[in-house]
Amino acid sequence: MPRVLIVEDDLDVRRAVQLGLRHQGHEVFAVETGEEGLEQLLPLRPDVVVLDLMLPGMSGLDVCRRIRDRDQVPIIMVTARGDDIDVVVGLGTGADDYVVKPVQARVLDARIRAVLRRQDASLPDGTRPRAETYGELVVDRAGFVVTHRGEPVPLAPSELRLLLTLSASPGRVFSRQQLLEAVWEHSYHGDIRLVDACVKRLRNKLGEGRNPRYVQTVRGFGYRFGTS
Repeated sequence: MPRVLIVEDDLDVRRAVQLGLRHQGHEVFAVETGEEGLEQLLPLRPDVVVLDLMLPGMSGLDVCRRIRDRDQVPIIMVTARGDDIDVVVGLGTGADDYVVKPVQARVLDARIRAVLRRQDASLPDGTRPRAETYGELVVDRAGFVVTHRGEPVPLAPSELRLLLTLSASPGRVFSRQQLLEAVWEHSYHGDIRLVDACVKRLRNKLGEGRNPRYVQTVRGFGYRFGTS
């Protein structure tokens, strides 16, 4: 049973989401503030954090940053407007996915189950269960471990899944829509900003500069994995 931690200050929303997710078979814990969410992270060890961006006191963005400083637990952020700049900023700080208020339990349940599938042992078609070396980058597909220059790279689920998908077919160009469907299991074209934000975070963690070696942009088409 997936364990979900909800950080939401609106009592009505919090209760509705709790009820809806419990009905979908999740074990749900809810807190009102970001500070409480951070305090409960270690003792609860949730499988997913559902985080409202508009919180009193410590903002949801700050909570997201604090979580990412110490944990790679999947984060699904909740925002009031789908076109709000907070969506872009939130994805940039490390959120794996987002939903827009009013939150529908079935939509949130689908996003939770999708983000959890990125952590299981099912790899993209055609991947090989062994460690692969690309220069200073080593991708261990069996152990879900990535190292760069001999150091482990802490990757959130969406970042790891994106790297596994791209590196499974070096040189192949994936459109943003193809990556959205393969990694996030979404089909809505408007969500392609998930892809761009994740690419940016992945490049930063791999120490990629202005001319990325591994996650390369093919202008007008999408992204590919380069080996040289």
